Amino acid sequence: MKLFYIKAALLNTMLLSFVDDGTILAQSKQLDDNNVGLRKAYKIIYLLFVAFALVLEHDKTELFHFSCCRDTYNPSLDLGYAPHTSATPLKPKTYWRYLGFYFDRGLTFHEHVRYYATKAFTTMQAMRMLGNSTRGLSPKQLRLLYRSCVVPIAMYGYCLWYFNGACNKGAMNQLKQMQRKAALWIMGAFRTSLTGGREALAGLIPIHLMLKKLATCTVYHVATLSDTHPLHSMMGERLLKQAEPHARSAALMTPAMRGKVKSTVMEVDERVHTLTESFEPFAPKARPGDWLLDRFADQLHFDECDPTQDRRPYLDKLIAKARADPLTVLAATDHSVPQSNQYQAASAAIIYKGHHKLERTRYVSGRVTTPDAELNAIACAVHLAVKQANCQHIMVFTDSMGLAHRAVDPSVHWSGF
Repeated sequence: MKLFYIKAALLNTMLLSFVDDGTILAQSKQLDDNNVGLRKAYKIIYLLFVAFALVLEHDKTELFHFSCCRDTYNPSLDLGYAPHTSATPLKPKTYWRYLGFYFDRGLTFHEHVRYYATKAFTTMQAMRMLGNSTRGLSPKQLRLLYRSCVVPIAMYGYCLWYFNGACNKGAMNQLKQMQRKAALWIMGAFRTSLTGGREALAGLIPIHLMLKKLATCTVYHVATLSDTHPLHSMMGERLLKQAEPHARSAALMTPAMRGKVKSTVMEVDERVHTLTESFEPFAPKARPGDWLLDRFADQLHFDECDPTQDRRPYLDKLIAKARADPLTVLAATDHSVPQSNQYQAASAAIIYKGHHKLERTRYVSGRVTTPDAELNAIACAVHLAVKQANCQHIMVFTDSMGLAHRAVDPSVHWSGF
């Protein structure tokens, strides 16, 4: 981007980058002058890509023109497309697609929801090929496919049109029809059966409750952002933190304006105070260089094992040596995950010092996966070991060395807890 600004210093253009997408902005008083500037800027970008051995996909390039002419145009419906008047040859489009979102003149997002509801339904139709005539997929597998593959498609960009005070009944009906067909596909029921009953038997949450749940999670996710995140610049005074307020920020609005504006940003500003937990996006212990493995690398040792060798003599010798040390605490961990969903997983830990058993405890880990239950068992064992008097060394025995590494890894990774 620095090279672009050096080469395009005289073109009066700006470059924005969105991960793997980019936008070139150009301003001029004449449409022809704007085209010339964009053409030259695009050539600079192309040559830079070639110099860095990158590929610029021309077939994905889109061109948009915005006009300030408002001779016979309603400003409230303005999306940047100028009317077809004597001042400009541009004609307004019915829908505008930008970064995967579909905008219309009234910002109803009906086309956006229709497009992604249809895409989700066609994805679900394509999944019928996964089962053959002899042995098809079970309803449990079909539900898993729908929840993991189809729902994320249908809910893409829901924050644009689902928020407190939005008129979204039409958009909601399209998603309800899509889920109705999904319930028919999962259960193999008749088309005349009741929608609510099919969704209940298929284990599908109703669309309005699913959207409400996602909207609540979106509100709470804002609390995990850093204090200087650009999104804070749009919030009110309570969430502004260290960010500079934007010109359209809620912090600069009058109470009368705040009562009229309805958007996801306003909903976040109103509801985030209901969150009772606190988050530290950049906690000192999670900073590179301050991690446990960075500061105490010489005090942590992982005894990797070769599954092809018999380690019992080696482990017996190791345990005997640890029991002879009065400052060493031994901890053994294990877990149990039942096959039935009716029961919860359990984590267990036993603490020894010498030949004396100090603690033996079991914890309910909830309905989690096997790695989560084992990770909880390791955490419980260490928590109990550090409470013991004269404890300077802790030796933990586990059957998952990968989770032992994760127990001391504060980086971002998936976890069920």
